[in-house]
Amino acid sequence: MAALASRHAIVTGGARGIGRAIAARLTRDGASVTILGRNADAQERAIAEGIAHHAVPVDVTDETAVSQAFAEIAARAPIDILVANAGAAESAPFGRCDAALFQRMLDVNLFGTVHAAQAVLPGMTQRGFGRIVAIASTAGQKGYPYVAAYCAAKHAVVGLVRSLAQETARNGITVNAVCPGFTDTDIVGDSLKRIMETTGRDRDAALASLVRHNPQGRLVQPEEVADAVAWLCGASAAAVTGQTITVAGGEV
Repeated sequence: MAALASRHAIVTGGARGIGRAIAARLTRDGASVTILGRNADAQERAIAEGIAHHAVPVDVTDETAVSQAFAEIAARAPIDILVANAGAAESAPFGRCDAALFQRMLDVNLFGTVHAAQAVLPGMTQRGFGRIVAIASTAGQKGYPYVAAYCAAKHAVVGLVRSLAQETARNGITVNAVCPGFTDTDIVGDSLKRIMETTGRDRDAALASLVRHNPQGRLVQPEEVADAVAWLCGASAAAVTGQTITVAGGEV
């Protein structure tokens, strides 16, 4: 029997990168998977390729839209698993980080997680079961230069997870964070381009500047992050809550 058979999972930002790998893994494990995000075309491709079963276009920064979307999804089938993966990263020296940049990073990385968790928790509490996994980052555990706003937002996600786990522990709900290091995704690809443009380095040199943070000397693969998420969603992790699981080759 599949490990997550009969479970209904939501993955925000599930059409690309880490979210896509997570959706694919949960689908293989037997869950019915619904992906949320802003890119309808990417969502349609994911459904066509068997990555997930359903897709709902929604901006996780829009509290009202998230609440409405989750209510419609839950009416079809109760939500057992939430993977709050949607995120974004912008870089700039701190002296050029204005309030708007900080707000953008908080809106998608922190409040996107808050809105989704608030939407699923009443139903999970009523049924006495739930798994919430926030995709944070090693940027939620340590500092990196030129991404102060992103680091602040991801640190906030880790704090949210630790607090929420305490509130929900007696209700059959676990709340954890998975913290990937630099992962082979579009976001890291964009970072490589910026490094190349600002420093004049070629791609290999730019990549070396990123993987130096990882003692294994490589980018993390999205499927490795998905493996950690799948474990946290399964029965064997029922006693694991309020934790940050780092997938970063020993960096943290």
